[in-house]
Amino acid sequence: MPARASLLPPTEKPRVLVEHPDFYVIHKPALWLTHPVRARVDVPDVLGFMRAETGEPGLAPPHRLDRETSGTQLLSRDTDAARRFFTLFKEHLVGKTYQTIVHGSPGWERTTLDAPLGDLGLGGANRIVIRQAVVPDGRPAVTDFGVLERRGGFTLLEAYPRSGRLHQIRAHLWHLGLPMVGDKIYGRDPQAFLDFMEQGQTPELTARLLLPRQALHAARIAFPWGGTQFAAEAPLAPDLRDFWEGL
Repeated sequence: MPARASLLPPTEKPRVLVEHPDFYVIHKPALWLTHPVRARVDVPDVLGFMRAETGEPGLAPPHRLDRETSGTQLLSRDTDAARRFFTLFKEHLVGKTYQTIVHGSPGWERTTLDAPLGDLGLGGANRIVIRQAVVPDGRPAVTDFGVLERRGGFTLLEAYPRSGRLHQIRAHLWHLGLPMVGDKIYGRDPQAFLDFMEQGQTPELTARLLLPRQALHAARIAFPWGGTQFAAEAPLAPDLRDFWEGL
């Protein structure tokens, strides 16, 4: 990407929310990768940071948050824990609750969208290869949504994806007519992602999107462990809280 220098540097560092003998729950700040990605050496990653901080080379992420998404991120501490997490995720026993800020105000307080997702396909108004959409032959996808607050034409929502499809929450919100604030692919500006790929996160793009990143935060993660139900939470990230309070 020619405009790497235009990527906004992260202002936070990862912090440990829970230290368990088998795993860590980390608060992943926005604009950090979960793990290193080839050709993106200019972007910091949580895995590398935590391995250096703890001196534990065996740390591994059993799941991944997108670079722009903040919130709860698991890191297993040994191969046995990694295997156990693999089974939990495979059997859909890990529940993740997100918070997001969207444009608009829905006519419901709680709703469930059961709508299959798949590739939208290039053509027409879509020029983004990875864009997902509700399509008849898509893979099953179910998301529960609930209103937390409404303010000034925006809504703070809770989202609980029952399935784990690519871009599920973002694509489902777009389908509902509630585009996520700051979303370059599923937001109100169809040119935003293309401009980002060409020029990076410019001040002009941030002004158009209202935020320099998508307003998506992994607020809670829960799963069975050691005979009990474990859960950990991360308060809404500071940048999203500041945006919401400033409305």
